[in-house]
Amino acid sequence: MTAPAFDQEFLGAPAPMPSRAGLIDLPYTHFSVAMDPVRRLAATTAVNIDGGQLKTVARSDNWRLDDRLPANQQAGAGLYSQNDLDRGHLVRRNEPVWGPPEVARQANSDTFHYTVCAPQTATLNQSKMLWLGLEDYILEHSRKYGHRLSVFCGCIFDDEDPIYRDIAIPRKFFKIAAWAQGNDLAATGYVLDQSPSLDPIVDKKALPDTDVPPLGPYRTFQVPIADIAAATALDVGALEAADRYAPGAAARGGRGRWKELTDLEEIAVP
Repeated sequence: MTAPAFDQEFLGAPAPMPSRAGLIDLPYTHFSVAMDPVRRLAATTAVNIDGGQLKTVARSDNWRLDDRLPANQQAGAGLYSQNDLDRGHLVRRNEPVWGPPEVARQANSDTFHYTVCAPQTATLNQSKMLWLGLEDYILEHSRKYGHRLSVFCGCIFDDEDPIYRDIAIPRKFFKIAAWAQGNDLAATGYVLDQSPSLDPIVDKKALPDTDVPPLGPYRTFQVPIADIAAATALDVGALEAADRYAPGAAARGGRGRWKELTDLEEIAVP
């Protein structure tokens, strides 16, 4: 049984996947990926989550390249070998795993393509405090109330990103969660900065398994979706107008537009 990829009409109110010229779209089960073939990483991903149909499926960990894309346009196993970089899921493994069992299993398997991940420091990807805590918060809210959500996540590319093994490693990532609020679309955006924990890794050569570099903190912010669009050059379409955080952020102005989160309870969703 086959299932559709990301559906922009999934919420009832249209929520298109952010995009820009030059990206290569790859459809998977319940989600899609837009690859930047120059950076060899995903510029954006988009997943539909049906909280009323979520399934529990065992991890496959069968990481592989996507044969629809040339190998030199995607970062593979060599980037993550003998260092403290994790294969961070941009589409969280559990998010598209819903529907009939065979569809859920295929969605789970699809998330183990290298096109679906990005290099994230171990401190970032393994921590449950904020970034993954935010993902858990979104997923469990959907599961608890049977809600439908669309989540967009990707890399914030910058010309100053450090080069490591011929790949420019993103210092920042974004996430946008969208849902239906009555007949309207609602959304809120976040940015994670992994710079402090990334620098000790990219400043060293390949390390033996016993030599782990020291890791620093990372910071998570709630931000206006318009700022994500500006930082990524992505067309975010209706998501910007649907932003529930932006009006309050605009009133604060300046640095106050970005709210650093230290606890999930600090998330503002008016």
